[in-house]
Amino acid sequence: MRYARQTILPRIGDAGQARLAGAHVLVVGAGALGVPVLQYLTGAGLGRITLIDPDRVETSNLHRQPIYGRHVGEPKALAAMLEMAELNLDVTVTPLVARLDPANAPDLVARADLVLDCADSFAATYALSDACLALGRPLIAASVLGTEGFAGGFCGGAPSVRAVFPELPSQAGSCATAGVMGPMAGLFGALQAQMAMAVLLGLTPSPLGQMIRFDGLRPASFRFDGVPEPDIGHRFIAASQVRPEDLAVDLRGPDEAPLPFLPHALRQPETLHPAQDQRVVLACRSGLRAWAAADRLRRDWPGEIALVAIGDPS
Repeated sequence: MRYARQTILPRIGDAGQARLAGAHVLVVGAGALGVPVLQYLTGAGLGRITLIDPDRVETSNLHRQPIYGRHVGEPKALAAMLEMAELNLDVTVTPLVARLDPANAPDLVARADLVLDCADSFAATYALSDACLALGRPLIAASVLGTEGFAGGFCGGAPSVRAVFPELPSQAGSCATAGVMGPMAGLFGALQAQMAMAVLLGLTPSPLGQMIRFDGLRPASFRFDGVPEPDIGHRFIAASQVRPEDLAVDLRGPDEAPLPFLPHALRQPETLHPAQDQRVVLACRSGLRAWAAADRLRRDWPGEIALVAIGDPS
């Protein structure tokens, strides 16, 4: 009886429910977007969920992540696993208390049938999109800030995130700095869950290749099926993938981080003089400054450039 209200739908039925029960998805982020994603996919009886998130629950999270009321101070991934077990024991949630990065993304993506990007991080989104495009996995990504945001279906036969967003914005905020309304985050997380189920069930029209945006409560939607993949683009790597011979540059100031992210990294140099065959690695907290610096360097230097998003201290 648990799934009767969805199996009664002709487009789902018992066969569709069996497809959901046999599916394995990767959810990246157990925050404002990840919470409704987990709740609705768990409630729907999706078979296996691998959940990766490095953060711990803070009191300031609770207005948009209400399942964590009794878990303040605990790792979100573990707390979410416990809450989903209370909701539906048919679903196996495997928690990973770790940060998604370009080093671990390919293996995690390869194990899943579908990926949901709920991290709301530029670096994570591009790392997931690159891995999903290479492996042919569908990616449902969303971002929300303040009272606006988007959700879209990428890869898995549709264009990648890079095709739709080949450039990053000149500046960006975060929930901590710009704020976010809890119900707006819930709206986009629920939308991600719906799009994921539609892909897993093979419903038409497919949400892959579709973008849905909200500005406040004003919706807009468009398809981007024919958008070409860019020939080049700045690639993110993990700090663990930096080589000793790389010219590594930490763009953070001493007030932001007392020590560079690697011992041999240069600290905010005025000029760079890489060798002809040397890779330049540019690092900052979110990846935004590194991307902008790579744009400037690319005008005068044709060599290989990689970016590192160091993130906040764990």
